[in-house]
Amino acid sequence: MRSRAAIVRQAGDAWSIEDFELDPPRTGEVLIQMAAAGLCHSDDHIRNNFMAPPGAPKTRPPTIGGHEGSGVVVEVGPGVTALAQGDHVVTSFVAVCGHCRWCSSGMEYLCDKGAGVLVPGMPTDGTFRHHTLDGADLGHTSKIGAFAEHTVVAADSLVKIDPDIPMVPAALLSCAVPTGYGSAVHRGNVRGGDTVVVIGAGGIGTAAIQGARINGATTIVAVDPLENKRKSASDFGATHTAVWAADATDLVRDLTRGVMADCVVVSPSDITGDDVRDALALTRKGGTCVLTGMAPAGPLPMHLDIQDLVLMNKTLCGTVFGSCNPRSEIPMLASMYTAGQLHLDEMITRRYRLDEINTAFDDLLRGELVRGVIDFGIA
Repeated sequence: MRSRAAIVRQAGDAWSIEDFELDPPRTGEVLIQMAAAGLCHSDDHIRNNFMAPPGAPKTRPPTIGGHEGSGVVVEVGPGVTALAQGDHVVTSFVAVCGHCRWCSSGMEYLCDKGAGVLVPGMPTDGTFRHHTLDGADLGHTSKIGAFAEHTVVAADSLVKIDPDIPMVPAALLSCAVPTGYGSAVHRGNVRGGDTVVVIGAGGIGTAAIQGARINGATTIVAVDPLENKRKSASDFGATHTAVWAADATDLVRDLTRGVMADCVVVSPSDITGDDVRDALALTRKGGTCVLTGMAPAGPLPMHLDIQDLVLMNKTLCGTVFGSCNPRSEIPMLASMYTAGQLHLDEMITRRYRLDEINTAFDDLLRGELVRGVIDFGIA
């Protein structure tokens, strides 16, 4: 079949809206019609080869963008039994095989199949379903390709949701919300009465703020250089704000009578060594500093006070997908949205048509959006 998508042909190019050819789903695969796709800094990083590891090929096939989305099942391939035509689904850039060591021990977010997320081709057999009109293979970001009107993905990369949940806000359950929520709740172990600092108040940071609020944190400090992000953070549960992490040190010391923060979530679009240093300075004895934002592949220079890290018993850790299990926690987060605990509609700053995607990314990179969404207009 023929469909339309936002494609990047070479690293650093603008998005090009083009028709493309899409093969039917094969064994273990599903054809979906996209309803909405969130705009994530990771898509821009991938577009610019920011995340390519050292030594990776300098060239790659033209690629359909997008990994955060929601859609409706159009057709299922052989062997797919958990999904059927008409089902509403959320994409998961972390595929879940259900059988590897990590899945079987309750850590789906570390699934061996999901680990190949940046390798072109289908996770089922390594071949391609998406093609340019002249027959060349098309990659699809994170094995999803959410910036397309239709896409074929592995069933392992889809999570069924209740059809009563609106499709546009549901797209945020695909990446931003579980990543941020889980950074605070799972990796940061936020509990009632805690003090939490969230550095970077975009989509993921906003979800971390909500996770901290929902799980009982009484003091939540949002750090962001942009005034609009600081104001927005207060709407989602931040009790205090600061412009820079270094500026927050005295504030957090005063708020905690010198104890400092139980949990610090570091979620800017591009983590630097200075961010890590400043975040650890905000972290209390025995506290946890969670690195959630992305950094370039390869070594990152930083200056750490190792003695402080060791003697103060601090934990510095990373997280992927907020250490959430997609199959169980996407539906859980959806139920929290339905119950009014988790605010998704309010996170969507602006909706765009697919043809407006370059404008949308300009707005994102200027810091105007908490979350922007491509609305395909089917729901």
